[in-house]
Amino acid sequence: MLVRVARGDQEAFESLYTVVAGPVLGLVRRVLRDPAQSEEVAQEVLVEVWRTAARFDPRQGGAMAWVMTMAHRRAVDRVRSAQASADREHRAALRDRTPEFDEVAEQVERRLEREQVRRCMGSLTELQRESVVLAYYRGRTYRETADLLGVALGTVKTRLRDGLIRLRDCLGVAA
Repeated sequence: MLVRVARGDQEAFESLYTVVAGPVLGLVRRVLRDPAQSEEVAQEVLVEVWRTAARFDPRQGGAMAWVMTMAHRRAVDRVRSAQASADREHRAALRDRTPEFDEVAEQVERRLEREQVRRCMGSLTELQRESVVLAYYRGRTYRETADLLGVALGTVKTRLRDGLIRLRDCLGVAA
């Protein structure tokens, strides 16, 4: 029958189809387990049989074995392709995944940092603390800070430098 199909005999293909369609679909369904994909792969196999029937060599085995081997290979290829696709999607999802923001942890960390800064501000002298608050918390320039405190600009700069060094050491910031 396959020899006649190879010559383009449609009636021979219809007869061959009647004989092999059921076993092909059964084999493919056992491999794929998805009825819709199984039907699609079985159809691809039978189209391939029609197109490549000339490649069949009866000296190497029976026609049914040739068709079933073709069906099994096509089904396994589909499984491998689906697995490779799923693996690619999984890797892409892992690569694109951003860690979730933990709002509670972030709030706790900010609160602890504020408490540590307050504690360290308390370790400054009154003059250093006034200078740091005016310049860094109230956004005053060095000149404005000096005018508000009624001291020379150089004095404010010295107080700020000394105060910032003490804050750095208290907070454990590397120089």
